[in-house]
Amino acid sequence: MSKVVLMFPGQGSQSVGMGKDLYNRYSKAKEIIDLAGSELKKIIFEGPEETLKLTRYTQPAIFTVSIATFEVFKELFDASNVEFVAAGHSLGEYSALCAAGFFGFEDGLSMVRARGEFIQKASEENPGLMAAIIGMDKSAVEDVCKKVSELGVCEAVNFNSPGQIIVAGTVAAVNKVVELAAQFATAKTAILNVSGAFHSSLMTSASNSMGKELLKYNFDDPSFGVYTNCDALLTNDASFVKEKLVKQIKSPVKWDEIIQNVIVAGFDRFVEIGHGKVLSGLLKRIDKSKKALNIEDSISLQETLEELSE
Repeated sequence: MSKVVLMFPGQGSQSVGMGKDLYNRYSKAKEIIDLAGSELKKIIFEGPEETLKLTRYTQPAIFTVSIATFEVFKELFDASNVEFVAAGHSLGEYSALCAAGFFGFEDGLSMVRARGEFIQKASEENPGLMAAIIGMDKSAVEDVCKKVSELGVCEAVNFNSPGQIIVAGTVAAVNKVVELAAQFATAKTAILNVSGAFHSSLMTSASNSMGKELLKYNFDDPSFGVYTNCDALLTNDASFVKEKLVKQIKSPVKWDEIIQNVIVAGFDRFVEIGHGKVLSGLLKRIDKSKKALNIEDSISLQETLEELSE
């Protein structure tokens, strides 16, 4: 039996026009994107980019395109001899959970819209930055974050791959961490073009609001499990998912640990579902022996279907 990991991207993977080729060619993609409404569809396909980059639009846009892509794949792929698991990076966790069957697209879109609004509001109330620190290990990054505590919050929030860690926090603290990290001979740094300090304690108000929002929804047991961001563990039980989604907003994304756990569990085929190849790139950094297929348009869809059928 083939063991396949479905990976779903998060915020930062978006671009204007994503999903349009699939929308024009496959009824399943059209059905999902039309369900998202004419305003969001117009922003996805036509932009402008400045609007698509706003968290309140980015998150539902990526979720919509990812699920539209997954539904086309699901319709065309013979999964009779395949064991799936899924994982999604940050926002992509909602796509992974929806694909697995914890909830339907419309409920998922409603949750993601609310999440985007809560995170945007928290970002405006507690302005912050995120920065990538490349070439330093976890303990070194955490030590540098502690050194700037008098300037405000700065926390390691995304463990993307060995040697690629994202920090987030208040503007002064993150800028100081970037300055201190630059003194390490092996380190490279970059301020990220995002609108807030995602996955840091500055997102506590968004996490609390999401907890109240999730009370409105019923979750089902899934058809396959999902590795969750906050603990890197496989989750098959719907009763635990809400708690994990609340925690996820203000907790680090343990992506490198997720991928390592997936590999230890014997999964050896990876498919990135949705726009871009961010997670495919991270996979290569985590384990050079692994490569990911991806599906973002009709050409990559056909290539992936052919390769998975071999």
